[in-house]
Amino acid sequence: MNNQEKRIPEEIAPEVLELASRYYANHTQSYSASELVAAAEEVDIPAEFIQQAIRDVEARHKQQLDEQNHLKHLHQRLLFFGAGIVTALAIWTSWTYNSIQSSSIRTEAARAQLENQLQRRADLIPNLVNVTQAYAKQEKELVSLLVRSREAYLQAVTPNEKAVATVQINQAINGFRNYAAANPQLQSSQMFINLQYELAGTENRLAVERMRYNQAVQAHNQKISSFPNSLVTNIFGFQKKEFFQATNTDVPKIPRE
Repeated sequence: MNNQEKRIPEEIAPEVLELASRYYANHTQSYSASELVAAAEEVDIPAEFIQQAIRDVEARHKQQLDEQNHLKHLHQRLLFFGAGIVTALAIWTSWTYNSIQSSSIRTEAARAQLENQLQRRADLIPNLVNVTQAYAKQEKELVSLLVRSREAYLQAVTPNEKAVATVQINQAINGFRNYAAANPQLQSSQMFINLQYELAGTENRLAVERMRYNQAVQAHNQKISSFPNSLVTNIFGFQKKEFFQATNTDVPKIPRE
């Protein structure tokens, strides 16, 4: 069976006819070199000029095609380069976000340790009250100050509320120490001596945890403020942490009855 007798499947016949029509159109719209030379002779153009013109036009078309291919390859390279930049930026953003998030978590963990020691100190308040009531029953203001300071700390929820309550506990403990310093009988009691050891140990641990927390806050704040980390900070809304201020210069004077 020759090619003309070969059966063409129905599903590809439309595509074959369309492609054949395109080939025929290209053929009918093109000219051979001899046809161009014959046409040029009719207007007295020498054949060598036609040949030169054919070479020049073909060369120009080839140059245009080469430029188009070059631009196409350049566009592809730019797309690839751009995709690489976007990928690298996404990786860096993810890494920086995780780093800042980890820093924030470390800060919160340090804050929790600090609050554990603050809670431990607040839990010593009832012992201070017992000592005061046992040796100085007339010091109602001091007892009231101790009780109120502990209640304020236990009721505090936000960091700001806890900071205010901590100041009140500082005032109450300093008030107790001032009173104890003026009462030799209280200082000589075993109950007071034991309580002083507990207070001293708690204050030492509190100082250590306060230092660790403030160091974590400093590292975190520097991390989110430095460029280019600040770009990620602005996008995801990371905030600076507040340092824990330990100084309390406003110690009330405990009135005596």
